[in-house]
Order: sequence, then C-alpha cells, then structure tokens
Amino acid sequence: MAWLLDAVPPDYRAYEVLKRHPIALARMAVHHVNAAVEAARAGYRSAAVDLKGHLPPHAVEAVLDVYREEGPRLVRLARSVAVVEQALRGDMFTATMRNFR
Repeated sequence: MAWLLDAVPPDYRAYEVLKRHPIALARMAVHHVNAAVEAARAGYRSAAVDLKGHLPPHAVEAVLDVYREEGPRLVRLARSVAVVEQALRGDMFTATMRNFR
C-alpha cells in the first residue's frame, strides 16, 4: 500500500476507500502513472520548441536530459504498478527476462 501511495499524488492519501481497497488504489495508480509516461513523452517532444527563446540552449538541453532520465523511470514504474495490480486481482505472473528490462 505504501509503495502504491508513493506512486500517486499525495492527495490520494486522503481517500479512505483507496486505503481500504488496494486494488482500487492500484487501478488508479495504473492510470496515473500511464498518464505521466504520456505527459513525459509529449513534454520531451515539445520542450526544445516550447523553451527556445525562454531559456539558454544549455538549460534546454538540461531539461531534455531530465526527460531522458524520467521517461525510462516512469516506464519501469508503470510496468511495476501493472504487475502489482495483476497480482492483487489474482492473475498468474510468470517471470521472464522481458519482465526485468
């Protein structure tokens, strides 16, 4: 529960239903993290154009570096949250090398 709560906005901690029903929290976490992945992808694609003229070139490149680090982290988090949700639903999980990338 604590790990899933760390994956969503802090305000989610205020909802008792999410604390009482881990599967509901997991479902909301899946949607939240997947949206964050898509937002990071969109941000990366548009950052150079959106920030040009507002930041020096080295700062724009630093912002792109942040996206390059955060994007893969968010994708890993999304995969992990999805696996936790599957486990909470009782789905069978078979570890493969693909699961550990």
